[in-house]
Amino acid sequence: MPAKGLLLPAALALVIALPSPGEAAGDAEKGRQIAIDHCSRCHVVPDYNPYGGIESTPSFRLLARRDDYLERFLTFFERPPHPVVVRIPGVEPPTDDPAFVATFQIQPEQVDDLAAYAAKLHAEQ
Repeated sequence: MPAKGLLLPAALALVIALPSPGEAAGDAEKGRQIAIDHCSRCHVVPDYNPYGGIESTPSFRLLARRDDYLERFLTFFERPPHPVVVRIPGVEPPTDDPAFVATFQIQPEQVDDLAAYAAKLHAEQ
């Protein structure tokens, strides 16, 4: 019985710890610059490369419209094809196979910056 009494407070603490939609811990301007420097070779970044990106790759604005945009941006490096291309210290690549394009490295806090940029885009819609 005591375990049941602890479940609700633990779940509540988890919900409180998660960022709210439209809220992210990083710096949106730094995130925009990271998007320009690294992500714009595949994605359209608003007010930077309106005719760029790869046709089959969603734009940052389109991704930011999704209900689960914040989770997607916070975990983008785990979502194909990113694990082959993005290197984050402390996160092992999923394969030893060579990448099909040049890889790049970002720091864990820069993931928060990208998420903050996505939150800014989300709030503008």
